[in-house]
Amino acid sequence: MRVVIAGAGSVGRSIARELLGHGHEVTLVDRQPSAMRVAQVSEAEWLLADACELSTLTQAKVDECDVVVAATGDDKANLVISLLAKTEYGVPRTVARVNNPKNEWMFDEAWGVDVAVSTPRIMTAMVEEAVAVGDLVRIFTFHQSGAGILGLTLPADSPLVGRRVGQVVWPTDTVLACIVRDDRPIAPSPDDTIEGHDELMFVTGRQADEQELEQLLTHGPAAS
Repeated sequence: MRVVIAGAGSVGRSIARELLGHGHEVTLVDRQPSAMRVAQVSEAEWLLADACELSTLTQAKVDECDVVVAATGDDKANLVISLLAKTEYGVPRTVARVNNPKNEWMFDEAWGVDVAVSTPRIMTAMVEEAVAVGDLVRIFTFHQSGAGILGLTLPADSPLVGRRVGQVVWPTDTVLACIVRDDRPIAPSPDDTIEGHDELMFVTGRQADEQELEQLLTHGPAAS
């Protein structure tokens, strides 16, 4: 996979190292000479230029890449980069960093954003998920499809404890994607048993009812 990352700060470099470690091709773009720390990510291609300019994106061969990551510290720049990548170059996937959570509402398909990542929001979600057993937390949203990833630590007194995954009727547009137990991720099969304090990760569609899901997990199926 070929990825162009706009923004070569600590966030962009960290993403680049992770992707390179998985065998992907990465180009880092930044307009600040001080960001050109090539030795820190020497396997990547580097480009000193403004990613908000079409000429820069053309030079970075955005039209040949699979994903564009807008990871600058400027929300306006990240929106412009995403929009240009999607509308001018037809990039299949755009991922944009949200620096100010108040701006998150703008990071949607209208601006060419497929996935918006708000680091403070994810950190907050992880803290809440760790301390508030039984609270359903939305980790992030895929804006193009409306799908979301949600997490919940199952209370020990949940009616679902001891049931097999295949016995549970999940709400519409809701899929149990992963169980984390004792720091070990499990791909759930119908025969796996749900245990108290399991961390359950769900993928939900646009029509999913989060309140219904939380009710099911903490209080069991609603009386018919």
